[in-house]
Amino acid sequence: MDFSQSNLFGYIEDLQELTIIERPVRRSLKTPEEIERLTVDEELSDIERAVYLLSSGQDIQGTSVVANLPVLVRQNPAETLRRVLPKIREVLHVAGVEMQLTAAVSFLTVLQEESVSIHTYSHSFLHIILQNLEHRDAGVSNAWLETLLAVIEALPKETVRHEILNPLVSKAQLSQTLQSRLISCKIMGKLANKFEAHIIKREILPLVKSLCRDVEYEVRACMCRQLEHIAQGIGTELTKTMVLPELVELARDEGSSVRLAAFETLVNLLDMFDADDRSQTVLPLVKSFCEKSFKADESILVSLSFHLGKLCNGLYGIFTPEQHLRFLEFYKKLSTLGLQQENGHNDNQLQLQTLEQEKKYISVRKNCAYNFPAMIVFVDPKNFHLELYPIFFCLCHDPEVPIRYTMAVSFYEVAKLLNSSVYTIHKELVTLLQDESLEVLDALVGHLPEILELMANGGENGGSESKLLSIPDLIPALTAAEQRAATSLKWRTHEKLLQKYACLPHIISSDQIYYRFLHRMLTIVLTNNVLPVQKAAARTLCVYLRYNRKQEQRHEVIQKLIEQLGQGKSYWNRLRFLDTCEFIMELFSKSFFCKYFFLPVLELTHDPVANVRMKLCYLLPKVKSTLKIPTDKHLLQQLELCIRKLLCQEKDKDVLSIVKRTVLELDRIEISVDAFQKRFYKNGLLDQERQEYLLLEVEQLEKEKQQNEGRSTNINDKMFEKKRRDSKTSSMLTKSITVSVPGSSSGISAGKEDKKSKLVRSQSFSTQALHPKYSNTDKCPNKISNTGYTSSISGMGKSCMLSFSDDSFRTHSTGGSGNGTLPSNAASRSLFNSAHQKNNGTKESQSRRTSIKNRKSNS
Repeated sequence: MDFSQSNLFGYIEDLQELTIIERPVRRSLKTPEEIERLTVDEELSDIERAVYLLSSGQDIQGTSVVANLPVLVRQNPAETLRRVLPKIREVLHVAGVEMQLTAAVSFLTVLQEESVSIHTYSHSFLHIILQNLEHRDAGVSNAWLETLLAVIEALPKETVRHEILNPLVSKAQLSQTLQSRLISCKIMGKLANKFEAHIIKREILPLVKSLCRDVEYEVRACMCRQLEHIAQGIGTELTKTMVLPELVELARDEGSSVRLAAFETLVNLLDMFDADDRSQTVLPLVKSFCEKSFKADESILVSLSFHLGKLCNGLYGIFTPEQHLRFLEFYKKLSTLGLQQENGHNDNQLQLQTLEQEKKYISVRKNCAYNFPAMIVFVDPKNFHLELYPIFFCLCHDPEVPIRYTMAVSFYEVAKLLNSSVYTIHKELVTLLQDESLEVLDALVGHLPEILELMANGGENGGSESKLLSIPDLIPALTAAEQRAATSLKWRTHEKLLQKYACLPHIISSDQIYYRFLHRMLTIVLTNNVLPVQKAAARTLCVYLRYNRKQEQRHEVIQKLIEQLGQGKSYWNRLRFLDTCEFIMELFSKSFFCKYFFLPVLELTHDPVANVRMKLCYLLPKVKSTLKIPTDKHLLQQLELCIRKLLCQEKDKDVLSIVKRTVLELDRIEISVDAFQKRFYKNGLLDQERQEYLLLEVEQLEKEKQQNEGRSTNINDKMFEKKRRDSKTSSMLTKSITVSVPGSSSGISAGKEDKKSKLVRSQSFSTQALHPKYSNTDKCPNKISNTGYTSSISGMGKSCMLSFSDDSFRTHSTGGSGNGTLPSNAASRSLFNSAHQKNNGTKESQSRRTSIKNRKSNS
């Protein structure tokens, strides 16, 4: 576009001309005469105003009255039916399309709301519906027909018979208009479910046969589609003798739309036919449809591909092996239709064919993707890799987005059907996760947790020990999918993806989550600009933290949350910190929140931004519910002190009003008592605290096991080296030197046995900690009893009074006393080893004293 000075002045002149033209139009919209005609006396009642507008108002006013008819019927049904409805009936004779459509909707609304009895409705409204049924406008006629079909369901049988069925005999005659006969077809389909079978046979079926043989193909096709409803009304026996022959005749009709309607009706009625009818009548017709679909009747191809899954499974019992293979090959051919051009055509013909049939071929392949789960059932999941995997590969890599989207939607169904053979579609899962279209990714993510669980546990090497061994590219695909969603404008897809990623702790290891996903979630919370995305990332981050198995990593993440969010420079980050604390209270135990986040949350009462203080006030009731008395008495005092400061020092009136309401709500919250906690612990009501404690125990045991394995390895290496040196020097020693240190070998063996016993004990303890049989705390060795657990919680609560220095992240005592904090893991291990050595020393001294006493007594 040229933006030179001359052209710019030309554009300005054009705009000025447009404004000049537009000004008279704006002024002429409302003239004084029109305003006078549109003015209505305000003292008129609703009924009088409606009658006045229908009598002398403009069309738009009359349409408004018709749209308001359900309200008038609810308010004053008698006057509305006596004065307003007759006026509407008069106006509809000359009304335009808009008023006709509005009247059809209003009449249906009155019926659905049941504002009047069904007898009154049929007396007042039914005749108006029937009069406008054959309106010259097709849209208006269909609207009144839909209203009539809904009315038929509610009307009593006698009314339907006298008002609708009897006039229908004349309306369905060949001498009537095409529109009248089409309406008669649809009405008969609705009447089939209203009357008994013998009435349908005597009064409706003759009309049905007549319309199935109508001279117009539109009438034959319309009546053919209603045969399904008629068959359901007359039952299996009459369907076999009276409906099936008509379907067979219509399936050979010269009109393609009639043949299509007959085919779809046959598929929908498969359940009503017995094995003989399926093998002798239905199967030959279906084979004929399949043969003609590629040659002379491509109009049926899309419908055939859509119903092929239902058709194959419906006729499965009567297929011979040859027919079974034939239908499977037909499906394979449809699945790749349009991807390969046939030879024997020049370039112009191919281009013209592609332009005309590309849309149809895409629809066929999309229908094949839709029917893929049904075809797995047809061939048996055991034969999937041999028979259907190449088709599955092609559909997942199809160049058209709708086909890949449909495969992504049905991927979970395919994975469920394959069950133990799900490992065969790992690559396709990675492919769809890496798809360039976000629509495909969004469709796949809907059932991503279930799919990943099947992938991790459903293969031949299922179980938690083999996580991701067979899907090496899954983690890069998941991270790439998140990055692609983050860089797009479709934030809802990104939010959905982050929510579904919360399932990963059950799929992959804790270290993989920590290094590949956890820090990414924190980055999203800190940098993303979309609030729902930030909240989804924060919640998923809390889930990752909940299932993290390394204490150092947990402390690092907690420290980052407090420093970068809770103490961040941006008030937006501090708001997200409060959201994160809300998720922590939902996912973690009360003790965990009090230990790490209680005081940082209270620090925000001094935040300079009013919105932060306001959000904190809304959160304070939940914060108070995490406290336990007397353990968290000091924290309760801190909370009360913060509330007093807010009441006294708050200057923002909105925050102050919320603080006052929060105080009243805080007074109604009851705080838990430790005595009750001990009793409820036995009933499993503190599962979160127990699971968190077990994670610490398992981590400790794993470290001890690794250290014991390392020590045993070093001892074995030393023994091997010593034996090697002894074998070399044995030839140099004289035979006279045979003095050995007594008890040295036994001491070494005793040391070995002692270390082996420690290792066995640690292994058995880890097994008990993980096994559900030993999930209760009183079953685990070296673990606290109920009283010890309560006292340890007390110690944890007291530790929250400290500042958030490095000491605040130490593991708390779980011993019998339970007061104060325990040293770190290494220190705890040294204490355990020293205690063990002291016990061994006391035992040895006691044994020596006993042996000396025995010697003295013997002497």
